[in-house]
Amino acid sequence: MKNKLIIMLAVTLLSACANKPEHVTPFEEDISVAEYQIGNADQLYISVWQNPELSLAVSVRPDGQISMPLIGDIQAKDLAPEALSKNIAKKLNKYIRSPNVTVIVTAANSAIYTNRIRITGAVNNPLSIPFYKDITVLDLVLEAGGLTEFANADDAILYRKTPSGIESYPVYIHEILDNGSLETNYELRPSDILIIPESVF
Repeated sequence: MKNKLIIMLAVTLLSACANKPEHVTPFEEDISVAEYQIGNADQLYISVWQNPELSLAVSVRPDGQISMPLIGDIQAKDLAPEALSKNIAKKLNKYIRSPNVTVIVTAANSAIYTNRIRITGAVNNPLSIPFYKDITVLDLVLEAGGLTEFANADDAILYRKTPSGIESYPVYIHEILDNGSLETNYELRPSDILIIPESVF
């Protein structure tokens, strides 16, 4: 069950990099990876409960701000969605009673997000790091402190965003470690997510 949840979150996370979807869908990241911070060019949907005239879709401007009815400009860059929700609610409190605000990231377009790679699941230190040239699957596993004793290393999956959608590639880490196989020791690309599932006993 946990493995399925991690995979679902990874796919949703990658989907957030794509163009704005028809329906508003928040992206989510595995809890072990650092909380997302809003960046320039990110697409947001701001919902103000029972006040549809204040709810809107916005893009974070190059100056890191967004504009909203009643309150004007407000800083969004470098804030978590929850923090931005609270700041907006605080400003709206001057105009409406007890505003209930939700901020949803519908497309994560900032370079801070798209230029990172991630590994999660059965590793000692799940992490998100800046992409650098020539990094491979094995490099990322080592950056994460190696596999845990519960890792199912031959069922790892690499998720990658491509122009045609999200692609998945099997990764056989034991083959890489034990036999020096390079077949699935892929060179990584920005936004790649490597998931190491746990063994099911």
